[in-house]
Amino acid sequence: MNGIFSRTERLVGADGLSRLRDARVILFGTGGVGGWCAEALVRSGIGHLTLVDMDCVDVSNVNRQLPATTLTVGQPKVDVLKERLLQINPDAEITALKQRYEKGADFGLSGYDVIIDAIDSLTDKMNLLLEASASPAALFSSMGAACKIDPTKVRVAEFFSVRGCPLGAALRKKMRREKTLPAKPFLCVYDEEVLPNLGAEQDPGPGKAVANGTFAHITGIFGFTLAGLAIRHILDTRP
Repeated sequence: MNGIFSRTERLVGADGLSRLRDARVILFGTGGVGGWCAEALVRSGIGHLTLVDMDCVDVSNVNRQLPATTLTVGQPKVDVLKERLLQINPDAEITALKQRYEKGADFGLSGYDVIIDAIDSLTDKMNLLLEASASPAALFSSMGAACKIDPTKVRVAEFFSVRGCPLGAALRKKMRREKTLPAKPFLCVYDEEVLPNLGAEQDPGPGKAVANGTFAHITGIFGFTLAGLAIRHILDTRP
């Protein structure tokens, strides 16, 4: 098992690998973006990862979400993902929380080095960004990954510099309307491409937003980019 991270150590050295192993990361959302992010984090040597997601795998997730296969439909995403991640690194500490982030929920954010937001509920996302930005942890967030095909248009920018993303615009509008802003700057993964849905609209079910078309290569790039930002932060932060 000592050889799992030999190529990682060759690139970042023993000290860098040690910092990755000791880092504590919490990831909110393990679907299209978050699942790929979790995979990259653990394969890169992150030793402590908390997964937070309320949802179970749906058949419509199979086209783009790492935890979703025809065999895992109906299972909690965090449980499926935890099992897979421990098969990659049995020594990793993976905590799976089948919970929804809501305002006032106590996830002990101050105890983490990095907080990653990959949820899509507008109100919950806003509240998470506000709380996380007020913590000492580094914060990285995914904007909307749906309605996109071109991988070359994925970008990284500070939250208030994100342009062309309807989700980012809606978040900023809601924050200003409620007269509350993030406590510190944070980087976001986004994409200015917004394509129309060409297929017939399906009923998303009670309390669900209309589902937009999505591709695995875009959600994957978003997730891997978030993981890369987190890894770079951990490696660049000296004890």
